[in-house]
Amino acid sequence: MTQERKNAIVDNIMALLIQLTDEGNAQEKHNRKPVEMLTIKECTEIIKGLSEHTVRQLVTQGKVKYIRTGQGKRGKILINKEDLIKLFA
Repeated sequence: MTQERKNAIVDNIMALLIQLTDEGNAQEKHNRKPVEMLTIKECTEIIKGLSEHTVRQLVTQGKVKYIRTGQGKRGKILINKEDLIKLFA
């Protein structure tokens, strides 16, 4: 077997390995669930008996993951749905 043939085989193996790892990454990205964020009012609709005040307290205490959109205290609070459900499960 010539050196050229050996190099061609190695190149083919490398191409297949790259293809396999790319497919694995694409499958992993496909399996991830998108993050759902809820407003305070939507939180009270999902968890019956939960008040808006309680949701705000959970945010203040750091018991649920959230982000604040906009600037300052007037920004809308969005709460991670999965985190909220886990807290009350």
